[in-house]
Amino acid sequence: MAVAGCASQPAMRVAPVDLDALTREVTAAETAFARSMADRDFEAFASHIADDAIFQPGPDTLRGKAAILAAWARYFEGPEAPFSWRPETVVVLDGGQLAQSKGPVFGPDGKEILEFRSTWRREADGRWKVVFDDGTCLCRRGG
Repeated sequence: MAVAGCASQPAMRVAPVDLDALTREVTAAETAFARSMADRDFEAFASHIADDAIFQPGPDTLRGKAAILAAWARYFEGPEAPFSWRPETVVVLDGGQLAQSKGPVFGPDGKEILEFRSTWRREADGRWKVVFDDGTCLCRRGG
């Protein structure tokens, strides 16, 4: 009898995920993240990074927000940003909780120097925060 009672419970419905809307949210978050560098706003920069984030800016791995901020503080010391970036591609997993953004990184002269990749996680409060970040050298292939 108890089994029959359980079987008659209505199925839980999960709200559909609007991937287009979430893609726009992540694009806006990445754009604001990049703007924090251009605006020299270290506090705004920090607000985009998850406490458990991992950045791989090269051979070293930075684990945790505190380590990331300690390493990145130097990029905010001068009046001009040493580099800039913008998202070109953003994809969101079907579940709507993780996303990846990628795009070019430019030197102070405006020339493209790297490609970045950031993985974003949707937090319980609905905000998107970076959990993984790295860059890839633009290597030219011989022809």
